[in-house]
Amino acid sequence: MTADDRAAAIAAIFSCARCGGCCHGQTTVSLTVDDQERIGQALCLTPSELREDYLRLTKNEAQMQIRDGHCVFYEDGCRVHEARPWRCAQWPLHPAILLDEANFTAIAESCPGIKKYLGYQRFAATLGAILEDDPQLSC
Repeated sequence: MTADDRAAAIAAIFSCARCGGCCHGQTTVSLTVDDQERIGQALCLTPSELREDYLRLTKNEAQMQIRDGHCVFYEDGCRVHEARPWRCAQWPLHPAILLDEANFTAIAESCPGIKKYLGYQRFAATLGAILEDDPQLSC
């Protein structure tokens, strides 16, 4: 699948409304080292400044902080959109949708960009083909 074909396939099943719904709630995203470097560069922060001001650190994980019920980087939109973590870039086209129609229903209810009118079978077939071609999908 070419990059243009992949982009067209994604557009056929999803169009981000930039509503921020995925940025709200009490759950957060674990960050890879690459994610941390990209975000730090985007915000012109040193690694220690990023960790101290924006991350929640556990023994083996770095996660984005949650403030006021949303991601620390959300302020009327994503402040780090171009450098966002790969898990954010993948959302809502998560492989879990392929495992169970209930996952599709739950994600489609929370994300207005999912083209749920396609129905689960058609949506899943398209997403499956996209993920087979590119398991590290970024929307």
